[in-house]
Amino acid sequence: MEHGEDRQITIIDEEGNEILCNIIMTFESDDYGKSYVIYSPVGQEFDEDGDPIYHASSFIPAEDGEDGELYPIESDEEWEMVEEVLNTFFDEEEGE
Repeated sequence: MEHGEDRQITIIDEEGNEILCNIIMTFESDDYGKSYVIYSPVGQEFDEDGDPIYHASSFIPAEDGEDGELYPIESDEEWEMVEEVLNTFFDEEEGE
């Protein structure tokens, strides 16, 4: 996983294509003992209905300060927790 100061990462999709994504937010979960990143593909921020597209992965930061590996989120409980954090994030942004 790579990202610069502009808060972007490059991910590799199932077909092996590199996709540049904007990082929406990162956070840590004490319940799961993991860090999470929520990101949106550059140039593909919305689906055909105009709804925002978000992806989320867990990651384990590397010890030397470099980026760690991205891992899929596999349990429904984790997805619900991620969605809750994302919704809270957007509610706070709208409130400012």
